[in-house]
Amino acid sequence: MTRPVPEFPTSLGTSDPTTITLLGQDLARDLMGKVSFGELAYWLLTLQRPTPRQSRLFEAVLLGLADHGFTPTAIAARLTYLSAPDAIQGALAAGLLGGGSRFLGVTEDTGRFLAGVLAEAGEHPSDEAGWDALAERAIAARKAAGLLVPGLGHPVHKEGDPRTPVIIRIAHEEDLYGPHLALFEAVGRVHPRILGRTLPLNGAGVSGAALADLGLPLELLRGTVLLARCAGLLGHIAEEVRRPMANDVYLTVDRNATYVDPE
Repeated sequence: MTRPVPEFPTSLGTSDPTTITLLGQDLARDLMGKVSFGELAYWLLTLQRPTPRQSRLFEAVLLGLADHGFTPTAIAARLTYLSAPDAIQGALAAGLLGGGSRFLGVTEDTGRFLAGVLAEAGEHPSDEAGWDALAERAIAARKAAGLLVPGLGHPVHKEGDPRTPVIIRIAHEEDLYGPHLALFEAVGRVHPRILGRTLPLNGAGVSGAALADLGLPLELLRGTVLLARCAGLLGHIAEEVRRPMANDVYLTVDRNATYVDPE
């Protein structure tokens, strides 16, 4: 009895001896030199070629998430490169693996929070007062459950994250301002009277709202952040090659470690 040959369908890429096909296009003839990397990334994620308007907002989000200095993810990449300079993939992977609930994961958390509120509400509010009321109910519910509101607060930008108004402005300019961004801005307006303090709408959160309005699947939001952060991590590794500092970090910790007996 002949066994059926298994099939593994893909709509992304394939190749033969003379051509490479990507997303139904001839890579060499139709894409190279004609499509930006950001456009291609959006296309790969959604299987839809972005419009110039979508590309502008999407790439603005990628730029805003690429690097934030010596964050734990960047330090991890540099220290791993110090330990294994022969395997740059390990250093990149180390930085990417740190993309969790405290760093980088906020984009996905915010997108999921906003989408959940919108789904539960059903119809979208028609005016600012309606958005504010919806945001108030959502924040109050998070507070009652002992949960933080994702997208609020920043360890450095206490008075306002400079990325947030830029992404909102671009979304308006490109007619891509949707319900996720509207709800996110409402969260920014009403949270002080519920939480008792004023926190900035952070760049990771507004990125999640913008990406959700662009139609990216929620389960891919963190992956999109990691795509952006990969460029930043590679930049840190390049700087580590030019001007090493990871060994100083290691020695600072090692020389200042204090032994204590187990409890």
